[in-house]
Amino acid sequence: MGLNVWLLLGAGIVIAAIIAVRVAHRSGLPSLLIFLAFGLIIGESGFGVQFENPELAQQMGLIALAVILAEGGLTTNWNHVKKSIPTALVLATVGVGVSIVAVAVPVRVLLGMDWRSSLLLGAILASTDAAAVFSVLRRLPLPPRLAGILEAESGLNDAPTVIAVMLLSASTSPSIGHALFQVVFELVVGAAIGLAVGPLGVYALRRVALPASGLYPIAVLALAFVAYAGAVLAHASGFLAVYLASLVMGNARMPHRAATRGFAEGVAWLAQIGLFVMLGLLASPSEAPQAIVPGLVAGLILVALARPLSIVVSALLVRLARLDRLNWREQAFLSWAGLRGAVPIVLATIPWASGSVDPSTAKLVFNTVFVIVVVYTLIQGPTLPFVAKTLGLSTPDEARDLEVESAPLEELNADLLQIRVPPTSKLHGVEIFELRLPNDAQVTLIVRDGRTFVPTESTRIRIDDQLLVVTTAACRDPVERRIRAISRRGKLAGWFGELGT
Repeated sequence: MGLNVWLLLGAGIVIAAIIAVRVAHRSGLPSLLIFLAFGLIIGESGFGVQFENPELAQQMGLIALAVILAEGGLTTNWNHVKKSIPTALVLATVGVGVSIVAVAVPVRVLLGMDWRSSLLLGAILASTDAAAVFSVLRRLPLPPRLAGILEAESGLNDAPTVIAVMLLSASTSPSIGHALFQVVFELVVGAAIGLAVGPLGVYALRRVALPASGLYPIAVLALAFVAYAGAVLAHASGFLAVYLASLVMGNARMPHRAATRGFAEGVAWLAQIGLFVMLGLLASPSEAPQAIVPGLVAGLILVALARPLSIVVSALLVRLARLDRLNWREQAFLSWAGLRGAVPIVLATIPWASGSVDPSTAKLVFNTVFVIVVVYTLIQGPTLPFVAKTLGLSTPDEARDLEVESAPLEELNADLLQIRVPPTSKLHGVEIFELRLPNDAQVTLIVRDGRTFVPTESTRIRIDDQLLVVTTAACRDPVERRIRAISRRGKLAGWFGELGT
């Protein structure tokens, strides 16, 4: 097929995926399953597109995961997660180790896999998926501390699991001492690189005036990849570096921060779509039947034993260390909320691509992981709101962040407009009541000289003020026309025939 045909096909898939996200959001169905289905439909058992290159899938998958982690770091609110970091760190390290062993031993006994394959399967399944967790948290109202644990854990536990899978996929098995040293080295150096690149990037972007606002989001994402690539070249954890660097930049005061987060979110969605479609292409539905029973058994072990055990052990450790205290309801929810998604499927390509694992065994592990992700995501994802409500952890009145420049408040059928008063505007000196906005619109906040306040009817607007106006969607156009008219001709704009068109 020619290039234009591929472009048309790719654009069609992206548009269909965007529509699917809307459908998935309304139904509660995880969007990753729909993306995987697209890959299966256009793959060898559907339209016949052939793709069986685990090496390429591994490299592209790791890059896509780095993009998703960068977006996760940029959009994570440090004030929400900082109290949860100790618990999340224990879950991402000790919890991962417990989960690997708790999966490997029963799999070895029940399914008859050799120890290496059993440990590989445990390591691959140990990581929760950042994309899946972030998407759920954005629509599920949870107490900030609990949401912070899930968010931080999903951002931090990719690094240890990748290291474990790499070590288990190596042609020669390292000693326990060497393996522990390598894990500690990669995590410490990766964290150091991320915590160095992040502040340096913030310092540079605050002091370098770029000629176009659209360059700032690109620069931030490029800095995130500087952290990732630099850590990988230093044989350290690129995932930890990119997450920490992005976390620092996302919570610093930088120019066009809201636009940067919006850009990162869009790029991450594109990475998710491409990643899941590619993994769907890589899978072979004809080989799935032989992986169904191992997948269901291993998935049940993961959900019913390994994940709860890792939560209980981690909760006990943080309690003994007096870092945090998780009650039984929070532990039960954390056990059920350990969503798996793209990360385990990407990790399953590592032994397949390494060549050091028997090809048939590596393919069976990949297919088993694929079955686990599809089946248990379909079970766990849609039921999380019910579980949270049943455990008394759902908080529908909890305030949720909204950081926008101009965005639809879809659930309220309203818009939030950000308006900056330029130097030549005749809005200067106009009092709020003199704007005479429609009844369904209100100036809710003014940002002036770095200070924010709620205006009164008699507050006078000044040059360089930023006005935040909440309006119903139906009144948005009249509000914009009215403000444009006053900006051009002053508060008597209508008298002069200026309608703001």
